[in-house]
Amino acid sequence: MEIIENFRELKQRSGSHSPSIDELKQALDVEIKIDACFLSNPYATDLFIENFNSEIIEKNKLRDVLEFYPQQNNDISLLLGQYLSLNPESIFVGNGAIEIIQAILHRFVNTSIVIPIPTFSSYYEFVKDDCEVYTYSLRAEDDFYLNLDEYGKYIRANDIKNVVIINPNNPDGGYIERGKLVSFLDDFQDLESIIIDESFSHFAYESMDLERKSIESLVEKYTNLVVVKSMSKDFGIAGIRAGYGVLSPSRRNSLTKNGYLWNLNGLATYFFRLYCTEQFQSKYEIVRKKYIWNTLMFINELQSIDEVYIVPSKGNFVLLKLGDLPSEVLMITLLKDYGIYVRDCSDKRGLPPGFIRVASRSFEENQQIYLSLLEVSRRYMSSEFDTLE
Repeated sequence: MEIIENFRELKQRSGSHSPSIDELKQALDVEIKIDACFLSNPYATDLFIENFNSEIIEKNKLRDVLEFYPQQNNDISLLLGQYLSLNPESIFVGNGAIEIIQAILHRFVNTSIVIPIPTFSSYYEFVKDDCEVYTYSLRAEDDFYLNLDEYGKYIRANDIKNVVIINPNNPDGGYIERGKLVSFLDDFQDLESIIIDESFSHFAYESMDLERKSIESLVEKYTNLVVVKSMSKDFGIAGIRAGYGVLSPSRRNSLTKNGYLWNLNGLATYFFRLYCTEQFQSKYEIVRKKYIWNTLMFINELQSIDEVYIVPSKGNFVLLKLGDLPSEVLMITLLKDYGIYVRDCSDKRGLPPGFIRVASRSFEENQQIYLSLLEVSRRYMSSEFDTLE
């Protein structure tokens, strides 16, 4: 089938990441109605656009954003430090979280590192060639949950010096409570680095008040701690590339003393200024909680579909499989027949076959995704699928 051949060619060019929407539109003869592949809060995107229109477009300030140099890295770090009550010398602002990940791995991880799998592929792809990489396999029978006690034993047994924890984890949404992370940090202060990626932390919760949890303030106590923060998922602004890391002042200064002067564009600079206002944060809290409740309802509906297995998640996505239907078949069926783009996870290291990742979207889009998966399930149970070959 031509669509699957074209998609495979696109996927090969994209490596371990998904082809973009623009790439799909150009290469495949399909209408994409819902992007349930890439992960972001659409209500937060609406909020950003609302502010951008009123503060930039309507006031004719777009030329300033485009023509003039943006603020330097240190200026944004100072702004964030004041708002977050963190030492600005501990904040490294990046062109998306991916730049922070690469900078940390290349500068501070020189001996050995352990990465739980399945997880975000860049953590093992960006490691330097002379660094020894250990992968710690999460078990499907445990819903891919990372048990820190067992993880710690593995670290000690192999004398590993650098550790990665993604919380919540991608692609499964597994979440480790803050108290358990603090105990882990206490026990492993002798390691070179403990990298904790909180890119999806705004979607996680430990009680029904949905309070945000973070360990970024603990960098002052644990000097080997590095916290990675992405703005793309929480605020729905992947297109403008914004993120920051929190790490010891000495490490942060070693990164900025000979680089990263203007690594943010004008749009990202505008976002960080907006982010640090109480008015924006107050409105954002409303849409953040609204989105979490929508996601909880969405997951509950998906769990009611026959033959669908869902991994428990505290991210803004779910990892699921439909019986023994190959993930590529399920992904292409949703794309071709329903216009829904999901993530085929067959290339995720450490993940058994058959899984796709489905992002939570708006309430209306989630309903369409649910109804489409419900129909696909019924088709699967009545043996209506071809191999797509």
